[in-house]
Order: sequence, then structure tokens, then C-alpha cells
Amino acid sequence: MKDTLPATIEAYAALYTTPESEVLARLNRETHMKVEQAHMLSGHLQGQFLRMLSQVMRPQRVLEIGTYTGYSAICLAAGLPPDGHLHTIDSNEELEDMALRYFKQAGLEHQVTLHIGKAASIIPQLHEIFDLVFIDADKGMYETYFDMVLPMVKTGGIILADNVLYHGQVMEEIAAQSSPAKAMVAFCEKIKADERVEEVLLTVRDGLLMMRKK
Repeated sequence: MKDTLPATIEAYAALYTTPESEVLARLNRETHMKVEQAHMLSGHLQGQFLRMLSQVMRPQRVLEIGTYTGYSAICLAAGLPPDGHLHTIDSNEELEDMALRYFKQAGLEHQVTLHIGKAASIIPQLHEIFDLVFIDADKGMYETYFDMVLPMVKTGGIILADNVLYHGQVMEEIAAQSSPAKAMVAFCEKIKADERVEEVLLTVRDGLLMMRKK
């Protein structure tokens, strides 16, 4: 996959970013050693951004769509108060044990619930009001996920959508774009026209669209 930013810039940014915790470093390493498509991991820079955002917001309820091996969930849970909770959803049951193992190592086994299945079916069953939502799953479903979760987000709450630059493909001619890249362009256009939110597209990692519900 093509990198959105040069590796030298990523390395320079990492130099001036608080290092990963020991748990996150182990999870990062094990994911790259044992799991396919390790580029899907949020990683150091984006993970620290998610961690700091959570610590600033102090969210009571967080929703993550797309758990993978659990790295971003651990970061998003960093600001949870003792009675706070994070729901994370993934369709890949083969990674469930690994994610749960690292949630326990991070001391989050009682504050994180991992749901295995289709997010579109699970989300309506979550009778929560969320402060923070992170969308990082199948790109063709981003618009659907946004429409589903927005009514469940409190006023002033934050929704984040990952991979909106999709390895730089969104800058290519339409005919050269992959289906996921086209989906990301359509999603960003949808958000741009939606007056219920205000947004900023951050060039962190593979593009992170931050939306605040008005």
C-alpha cells in the first residue's frame, strides 16, 4: 500500500511524540509478526492522538467500529472515568482472543466490551449515548455507520473516521481510484454537505476526519 506521507516525515513526527506504553508496544509488535494486513493497525502516532483526545474529553461512553487487534480501543479508553465504558465491534472472530488478552493486560477488561458480528446489526442494540465514536471498518459502509451513530452521539460529541485519504488514492483520477477510495471521497462529500456537524480533515496517518455534532 502506498503511504500517504513520506516515511521520513512519519519517523520525524514519531520522534517528537510520547512513546507507546509497554502494552501497546507489545501489541504493535505481535500484530506485525502474526496478523495479516498489519498496516491496518492505528499505530504510534494516530494511537497517541486518540489517547490524548480521550484524555481531554474524559468520555463516559465510547463506540469503536472496527477493533482489529485492539490497539485503537486501548488508546480510546485512556480517558474513561472509572464508570466509563467502551464498546468495540469487529466481524473477525479470529482476532477476538488476541484483543481480549491485550485489554486485560491494559487493565481494561471491565471497561471494554468486544462485540463480534456485523456492526450494522449490533449498533441498534447498543442503547447508549456516546461522547466519542471511531469509525475504522469497511469503507463502503462509512455513510451508513455515520447515519446510524449520529443520533446516538450527544451534542458536542466527536465522531472520527479513519483512512479518508486512502493511501493518497483520493487524489487520483476517478478512473484510477479503487472502490474504497471512491467510497472515502463520497463519504467526505456527504459530511461536507451535512449541516448537523462541523469537520476537519487531519493528515494523520492515512487521513482522519474529525466531526463535531452541533
